[in-house]
Amino acid sequence: MTDLTGKAVLITGASRGIGAAAARAFAAAGAKVALAARSRDAIADLAGEIGSDAVAITCDVARFWEVEAAVTAAIESFGRLDVLVNNAGVIEPIAPLMSSDPEDWGKLVDINLKGVYHGMRAALPVMAAAGGGTILTVSSGAASRPLEGWSAYCASKAGAAMLTRSADLEGRASGIRAIGLSPGTVATEMQVQIKASGVNPVSQLDWSEHIPPDWPAKALVWLCGAEADDLVGTEVSLRDPAIRERAGLVAA
Repeated sequence: MTDLTGKAVLITGASRGIGAAAARAFAAAGAKVALAARSRDAIADLAGEIGSDAVAITCDVARFWEVEAAVTAAIESFGRLDVLVNNAGVIEPIAPLMSSDPEDWGKLVDINLKGVYHGMRAALPVMAAAGGGTILTVSSGAASRPLEGWSAYCASKAGAAMLTRSADLEGRASGIRAIGLSPGTVATEMQVQIKASGVNPVSQLDWSEHIPPDWPAKALVWLCGAEADDLVGTEVSLRDPAIRERAGLVAA
């Protein structure tokens, strides 16, 4: 496993699913972890489980000032910020474009797209001033192909993927490593919502076809190491067998 001893990581959407699994994986790799989410009790319990190297920060990524405050809190707790994991995201509303609710559609964009921007905007100046850092954004295959009922989700993920490319273009010279990770379908609460919708082929997948949350969590840790430097500025697909092998998720 990539050794992140002495590093500090801020993870958004850390209360469950990939975010919670990532918190455990980064802690296991030796990092200090700041857990950000709206669910105060859930992240407090997780921080308690991890121990003194974890801090819980209540944060709504749709509000820039809260994300900025979370970055400040992480630095105050650990003295540095080396990695930002933009993980917070929602799937609802699942609805036909022509009948979708504009307010609900906009709320998803506030979280999935503006939330990623807010994380980057808050972390980039800090990281650049420190000589560099890694910004990882949990992406999706929906960033590159439309799916019925998912106009908001697909559009937001496509926008977030472009933010990764923008952060790479503007930040690489300052030591910024910006990478997107598209994990495929993961066995989380989001898949329960997708299944219940009955919309598009993803909702028809059997639960056994989804990968466990600890796979993308371990991949996120691996992406922080020099062995993934050739992937900086790209969208990395965990569906790719070669990537799974490189990340240590399958036997070589």
